[in-house]
Amino acid sequence: MFKAVYFLQTQYSFKEVFGTLVAQKELFDVVAKPLVEDLIHGKNGLLFTYGVTGSGKTHTMTGSPGDGGLLPRCLDMIFNSIGPFQAKRFVFKLDEKNGVDVQCEVDALLERQKRDAMPVPKTPSGKRQIDPEFADMINVQDHCKVEEVDEENVYSVFVSYIEIYNNYIYDLLEESPFDTIKPKWNNCNTPVRNGDFIPPQSKMLREGQNHKMYVTGCTEVEVKSTEEAFEVFWRGQKKRRIANTQLNRESSRSHSVFIIKLAQAPLDADGDNVLQEKEHITLSQLSLVDLAGSERTNRTKAEGNRLREAGNINQSLMTLRTCIEVLRENQMYGTNKMVPYRDSKLTHLFKNYFDGEGKVRMIVCVNPKAEDYEESLQVMRFAEMTQEVEVARPVDKPLCGLTPGQRFRNQAFREELSRKLELRGGPLHRETEEQSVSEMLLQSFPPLPSCELLDINDDQTLPKLIEALEKRQKLKQMLSEKFAKNVLSFKTMLQELESSIVSKENYIQGKLSEKEKIIAGQKMELERLEKKTKTLEYKIEILEKTATIYEEDKRNLQQELESKSQKLQRQASDKRRLEARLQGMVVETTMKWEKECERRVAAKQLEMQNKLWVKDEKLKQLKAIVTEPKNEKPERPSRERDREKPVQRSVSPSPVSNAPPVRLRHRRSRSAGERWVDHKPPSNLPTETVMQPHVPHAITVAAASEKALAKCDKYMLTHQELASDGEIETKLIKGDVFKTRGGGQAVQFTEIETLKQESPTGRKRRSSPSDPNPPEDAADSEWTDVETRCSVAVEMRAGSTLGPGYQHHAQPKRRKP
Repeated sequence: MFKAVYFLQTQYSFKEVFGTLVAQKELFDVVAKPLVEDLIHGKNGLLFTYGVTGSGKTHTMTGSPGDGGLLPRCLDMIFNSIGPFQAKRFVFKLDEKNGVDVQCEVDALLERQKRDAMPVPKTPSGKRQIDPEFADMINVQDHCKVEEVDEENVYSVFVSYIEIYNNYIYDLLEESPFDTIKPKWNNCNTPVRNGDFIPPQSKMLREGQNHKMYVTGCTEVEVKSTEEAFEVFWRGQKKRRIANTQLNRESSRSHSVFIIKLAQAPLDADGDNVLQEKEHITLSQLSLVDLAGSERTNRTKAEGNRLREAGNINQSLMTLRTCIEVLRENQMYGTNKMVPYRDSKLTHLFKNYFDGEGKVRMIVCVNPKAEDYEESLQVMRFAEMTQEVEVARPVDKPLCGLTPGQRFRNQAFREELSRKLELRGGPLHRETEEQSVSEMLLQSFPPLPSCELLDINDDQTLPKLIEALEKRQKLKQMLSEKFAKNVLSFKTMLQELESSIVSKENYIQGKLSEKEKIIAGQKMELERLEKKTKTLEYKIEILEKTATIYEEDKRNLQQELESKSQKLQRQASDKRRLEARLQGMVVETTMKWEKECERRVAAKQLEMQNKLWVKDEKLKQLKAIVTEPKNEKPERPSRERDREKPVQRSVSPSPVSNAPPVRLRHRRSRSAGERWVDHKPPSNLPTETVMQPHVPHAITVAAASEKALAKCDKYMLTHQELASDGEIETKLIKGDVFKTRGGGQAVQFTEIETLKQESPTGRKRRSSPSDPNPPEDAADSEWTDVETRCSVAVEMRAGSTLGPGYQHHAQPKRRKP
């Protein structure tokens, strides 16, 4: 199964890009050579390699056999440049506060004798045989050197080597005792290259008198050659912590810093002794840093100490990135945020470089493996961002020396003078020079007369000699007085000249300081205005982009508004057309349904009239049949007569007087079979009808009680009332008994049965007062049924919404044909 992996193409811009086949010489000429030139000219420099683990950072810094890296090439260029101008050992002495002093020749000689007397020298000797392990790395045939070297100064080189492990600083050149118990692993569980090495105590960071950070108690070795310096480096390299991970067989577990310090001071006028004044001494520094590679623990599968080491490495690199980002933000936007240098020993050590105390160069190492794609993107993104940070250039400090070439001219003069005196056979000391000058002065005096005395009585020779000597003495005194006067006048002139020069210098210095202050203020104002301009340009760019976005949104909204307006207009016109159409349809439909309703009403009326006519015909026939056997029509008293003479009637008279007696029967209830409570109030009257309500196994009570309801599941109430025709109407109200939540009993009425008694002779009653002589054709109209007089009949059924089983049925009144 093949798995395809696709990567997005991303471009990053750098000042210089080197391929995989680039030579160390080419890389050194572009990156490190300017830093070495600045070091010899008294300036500081910082060079560090950055990248993921296994990307070649250590190889770039140290190189390989036969092809030395940046570090040995830097050392070789330094000693090729200052070789003939190096001071004797121990003339320069580093103090404990990151400064340097100049010792006199006597103290330096004592230090050298003390060193030579030691049985085992602490520093390697230049005459010893080079270790073959690194001999090929420092055998550089380029002989690169700095062209412009101050020949009036003397130089001394000091090197130190430290590592930052788990955010602690250790001195790799510190001599530590050996432990015979631990074979090849130290207490950090990391392998050690040079055997039974015990890690030294961690060192502290301090700020020196020149406000520069340094490591206290760090071993600093004075070296006089490339071989000696690289041997010191290799001795510390063996103590550096490394480990085997899944990504790198020899992975650096710490950040290593190799520091090269160059001390220089001018000679005196004679070119013999070094000037010991502090202001004449210059100390510059070049730091070569090999950063440990960033790594992801999910790829290295690190555990325990390896995991802790990886966490500290990533944390220090993240702090470095944060400091660079804060510097960039402060410079771009004119803010004054605090840079978190103290969050890591790595950034705290190089704080001065980022504040403008030297030049900073970074080499980004990239591994082209696909597995390192994400990490490489992060590394290049950070490296590209660092280019936007502007580190202030330090002010060039003037190197106080003699006039260029004075040292060699004095030496050539002394050599030439010695040669001439040797040719003449005279002494070579300063006394000889003084005597020759006096002899030349004596030759300018008048010659002495002959001093030979040939006779005792010679009185002329001695007076002549005395007179000549007196003349010489007077001439000498005169010359001495003239010389003294000339010396005095010359001293006066020199003093006046010196005072005028001093006053002029003070005036010029004051003017220069004023100009410098004005220039500094103008520079600060220019920087402030530049920062403000950048900020305003950035804001203007943002506002332009925002205005463009708003204009685009405005155009889009206007287009949307126009489209919505057009849509609303179309919808309004459609609505008006639809309303007009619907109004026409409503009018048409209304007229259609009005006609249809009129037609249906007319048809229904005709149908109802036909039905009523048929019923009236049937009733007439039935009436004729019922009344046909009788000879005369019985006369029924009117309602007024009935009220005046009430006739007591039986409850249930029999229709025929001679009819045989009928056996009374009880009407069985519809719901016989359940356990019933038969509630019969004592106010009810006996009806003596044939059909009587009867429920078997019922509990008859005069008043409802909870005890009787608890024994039954049905309930029936017998209720009597007077009907509209004057007859007694009995209603049987029935319901279901159920238990409540509180333990009581409740009744829900479900239906009503109605029992009604009517007289066969009293079915028709007058609808109006009686007439004493009614017409024959009006006999039928005087009598109406109770059903025709009542337009609404009420029947109680189960499920009615009007109460316990009510439902209305409307019946129209019957019309006569």
